[in-house]
Amino acid sequence: MTAHRVGEVMTRDVVQAHRTTPFEEVVRLLGHHRISGLPVVDADDKVLGVLSGSDLVRAQAHRDGLAPPPAMAAGEMMTSPAITVHPEQTVPEAARLMERRGVERLPVVDEADRLIGIATRRDLLKVFLREDEDIRHQVTEDIIVAGQELPPGAVRVSVRDGVVTLDGRVEARSQVPEIVHATWRLDGVVGVVNGLTFRRDDCAVVTPPRGVGSQ
Repeated sequence: MTAHRVGEVMTRDVVQAHRTTPFEEVVRLLGHHRISGLPVVDADDKVLGVLSGSDLVRAQAHRDGLAPPPAMAAGEMMTSPAITVHPEQTVPEAARLMERRGVERLPVVDEADRLIGIATRRDLLKVFLREDEDIRHQVTEDIIVAGQELPPGAVRVSVRDGVVTLDGRVEARSQVPEIVHATWRLDGVVGVVNGLTFRRDDCAVVTPPRGVGSQ
C-alpha cells in the first residue's frame, strides 16, 4: 500500500554533459535525444548542475552581438546547485519538490551524490496512468482482505477514471477511516467516495456509570 519510489520510475540511461562540454555539443545532445535538459556531472559522476533549453537561450541572449561570441561550455551555462532526489524517496515527495522548485527534471543520486538516474515529470506521472481494474484489485486484495482481514465481498469496490467508490458494511467504525485513508494513498487514485457503514461503534465515548459513593 506504500507509494512508488523514485528508483522504480526513474530513467536509468541518463544523457549527461560535463563542465567542459561545448555549447554546440549540448545543443546536439538535446536535439538528438529529444529532451529539454540534462544534468552536468564531474569526473566522479557527481552532479554539478542542470542545463536546460532555457539556460541555453539565456546564455545566447547575454552575448554581446558587437564582438565575436566566446566559446561557452556547459559549466558556464548550467543552473547550479542542482535540485536532486534519492531513489528511496516517494513519487509524491518528488512531485511536490518538482512543483515547489519549478523544475522539470530531478537528477537521482546515490548516498555519495553520484548520478544514477533522472526523474522527469513524465516519469513521475507514469504511476498515475493505471487501469481502473488494477486499482480495484489492489484495494480489494491489499486493503480489504490483507489489511483489514475482511472477506472479499464485505466491501464493494468500484473504480471509474481513478475515482474509487466504497460500499458495504465493516465490523467496526474505526475501520472506515483506515480503509478510506489507505485507498486514497494508492498510486493512481484521484478520489474516494465513501459509502461504508459499520456494525459496531468502537469510537464512542463510554461514560462509566456513577456508583454508590461516587463524587
